[in-house]
Amino acid sequence: MNKLNTKLSYLLLILSLSFCQWVKAEHALIEHKDVQWSEAKGFKLTADIYVPDVKKKNLPVLVVYHGGGWLLNSKSIMTDMSKYMATKADLVVVNVNYRLLVDNNNTTTLNEMVEDALGAVLWVKDNIKQYGGNPNKIAVTGDSAGGQLAAMVVLAGHKLESDGFAGDTLGFKPSYLPKNKTAEQVAKKDGARVQAAVLSYAAYDLYAAGKGGFEAPNNKFWEWAKATPRGMFGVGISADNHPEFYKAVSPIYSVPTRKERKLPPQFVYVGSKDGLTPPDVATRFVDLLKQADQPVEFKIYEGKGHGFLDSGCNEYNHGCFKELATPVLDDAIVFLNKTFK
Repeated sequence: MNKLNTKLSYLLLILSLSFCQWVKAEHALIEHKDVQWSEAKGFKLTADIYVPDVKKKNLPVLVVYHGGGWLLNSKSIMTDMSKYMATKADLVVVNVNYRLLVDNNNTTTLNEMVEDALGAVLWVKDNIKQYGGNPNKIAVTGDSAGGQLAAMVVLAGHKLESDGFAGDTLGFKPSYLPKNKTAEQVAKKDGARVQAAVLSYAAYDLYAAGKGGFEAPNNKFWEWAKATPRGMFGVGISADNHPEFYKAVSPIYSVPTRKERKLPPQFVYVGSKDGLTPPDVATRFVDLLKQADQPVEFKIYEGKGHGFLDSGCNEYNHGCFKELATPVLDDAIVFLNKTFK
């Protein structure tokens, strides 16, 4: 019996050590708040950078884009999530702001938001070493609208053009470019490529959103943002007269085959009770990735709604960050550590 107990104790120790390599113990952070990484049309783009206070350097990096229907919130709503990921995993976390539709006097367009997301990645690649991060091990993540931006970094990181969202190609000019480099030169070397993505109840179909009334006055997000409703790409542009604009920023219309372009691994998840970005749309996106032979993991979390990664406590999910978000983020940590390993 003693030998059996010894063997069981040894087995439990091995399992415990094995689990700890995926979800590590909590450690202290070094915080760099409101670091300006670029400026776009006079709008200052900033980030909060969370660095694990550990001896190990050259750590993988996680770039975070907040949600809010492209109209609301700032990086602060992802503060709890960013700190959790940095303290529970050996990751340098970069929580970024991007322009919202209502910024610059309600003139920002959806393509410019994608350009901010791409610019943040390029800035991280140029500057993250000074914060202990590895520019060759970068993951992007975002929830809801931020998930759409993270997905577009993965799917459109090679579609960089100095003319930006113009002509027939509808490319993107990042809000930050490496010194003395054009968008075309960066694209030629696949300079915006990342190594992983975690898409949290993301928005995948902007064309359907445009057709479904996102730009109409009865969309409460415009009211909450205290802004006049308009087209995502400007007054007079709609999903009816310019469907190509909306599809160009929609992940669901942008999935390449593996032969065309191999994508990095993606972890896609959504709550079973999510009414804003429902499971069937996420499932459709994942099915397209699988059909294209692209690496993807997918999970539907039973009983969860929308926005459960938000900082603090909220009424719409009837709970707080710790109980709502951390079990899911532990799964994300396992995925990222496995991918970067």
